[in-house]
Amino acid sequence: MPEPLSLDEVRHVAKLARLKLSDAELERYRRELSSVLDHIAMLSEQDVTGVEPMAHPTDMTNRLDEDVVGHSLPLDKVLANAPAVEGDFLAVPKVLDDEPGAGAGS
Repeated sequence: MPEPLSLDEVRHVAKLARLKLSDAELERYRRELSSVLDHIAMLSEQDVTGVEPMAHPTDMTNRLDEDVVGHSLPLDKVLANAPAVEGDFLAVPKVLDDEPGAGAGS
């Protein structure tokens, strides 16, 4: 098994991800990330000779139907089911902040 990550390594990864973590969070993530790396090391020791690589664990095929224009619901019925409406539009919560530099990890 690889050596556990150091706090400096976790701090570096957090900086790359633009995360501000407390000392307690750094320690928690050090343990968790070390555990993930231990698991990956265990998997890399397995003999996979003759095992064909796969993109998905189950046999799947995308269904590609023709793109055909069909009947749409009338606007009043669509808006009647909406939790919030502004005029003839669906109202959705704001997800972007107008303030530069604001957002996740700031």
